[in-house]
Amino acid sequence: MASEIPTEQWAQVIDETGGPLHYRRIPVAKPGPDEVLVNIKFSGVCHTDLHAWQGDWPLPTKMPLVGGHEGAGVVVARGELVEDVQIGDHVGIKWLNGSCLACGFCQQADEPLCPKPQLSGYTVDGTFQEYCIGKAAHVARIPKELPLDAVAPVLCAGITVYKGLKESGAQPGQWVAIVGAGGGLGSLALQYAKAMGLRTIGIDTGDAKKDMCATLGAEHFVDFAKSSNLVKDVQAATPDGLGPHAVLLVAVNERPFQQAAEYIRPRGTVVCIGMPAGAYMKAPVFETVVRMITIKGSYVGNRKDSAEALEFFARGLIKSPFQTVGLSELPSVYEKLQKGEVAGRYVLDTSK
Repeated sequence: MASEIPTEQWAQVIDETGGPLHYRRIPVAKPGPDEVLVNIKFSGVCHTDLHAWQGDWPLPTKMPLVGGHEGAGVVVARGELVEDVQIGDHVGIKWLNGSCLACGFCQQADEPLCPKPQLSGYTVDGTFQEYCIGKAAHVARIPKELPLDAVAPVLCAGITVYKGLKESGAQPGQWVAIVGAGGGLGSLALQYAKAMGLRTIGIDTGDAKKDMCATLGAEHFVDFAKSSNLVKDVQAATPDGLGPHAVLLVAVNERPFQQAAEYIRPRGTVVCIGMPAGAYMKAPVFETVVRMITIKGSYVGNRKDSAEALEFFARGLIKSPFQTVGLSELPSVYEKLQKGEVAGRYVLDTSK
């Protein structure tokens, strides 16, 4: 490893599930043969990070844990088997830190479904630190001309909603409802949808989120807190009154997952992306059958999806609404996320 790499670094560490965050110095890891060490410059903060902290998903976390999975930075060291990533390259550490690359899912470009995944900020230490390890095969390649603070949220939120829109099967000119449109994923989903030729309805609450959604291309906005009949209001937002062709659910609570099947048009597709703890997806069987509704889940994108999502950003078609604060201020960001007070995304500067 190069001599300029320190032996210690600042990080946000959770010692026990649900316990306090500790901003402290920890050792800098060394990359294994197929890994790279990335000097993280900026990291986005995702709602998944709250689940990792609170331990309310049916998936065990490592402890102690450094969270985070939207890290953008510079490669400063690499293992002896790594050839296609160079020192000095700009890369991103994503949710899927690594996979086996040998199972049937990995072989068919479904590596997010690998039965032995390494998940950044969940089963392996993530990007809320100055230096982070990533599997070289899975780091996202970031063109050096792109700003690392602005691209960080694309590494999870952007890739995830882009994949969801592809999974929806919606065609240019068709309508897509984005539920949770004012949040980090939703704000990017509106832009990807517009860039893909889709027409959008934003569903969220609050004037700040309404204004942001309009700025990002939403043609209609339905405030779920003010609506007396959400189903009718969403359907009325489409020209023929039949409802959207697809729904992307990036909400963080359960109720929207129960409503979507009611306002989707016949032969429409409901795509579940958000994962509220303990939530269930319910839909009336009769209406689902006779209206030929599809309900499906969409996880994170594969490596090709990631490259495509970043290409949209590189072309200037996607701008992530974000605010930058220091890594040391992560507890206050978590507090705002828990209260639903975040419009867009928070990005952490690891130098502060």
